[in-house]
Amino acid sequence: MKLEVTFEKENPLFKRKEVRFQVEHTQPGSTPSRMEIRNSLANILKVDQNFVFIKKLETKTGTHMAVGLANIYDSLEQAKLTEPEHIVKRNIPPEKPKEEEKG
Repeated sequence: MKLEVTFEKENPLFKRKEVRFQVEHTQPGSTPSRMEIRNSLANILKVDQNFVFIKKLETKTGTHMAVGLANIYDSLEQAKLTEPEHIVKRNIPPEKPKEEEKG
């Protein structure tokens, strides 16, 4: 997976950085998950991954290229005030199911 940031803009009103990016993926079958892209984007921009919220991720039909939009916030509280609830939920890692103890 090769991730490239194509546009960056500071938005002081919302205390965030707005980013456009493209992902070139060579694995057959599917686009990388939001969590993978979120981790890569956080590493490239040198920010905490908990402050990165991917708003849109769209694969171009017939290619191994996806484009997307992300917001990087100064704090988690600011993100929860600004981002819609469904975007926040999409960007939270799924919890592993708890194994029931056999007794």
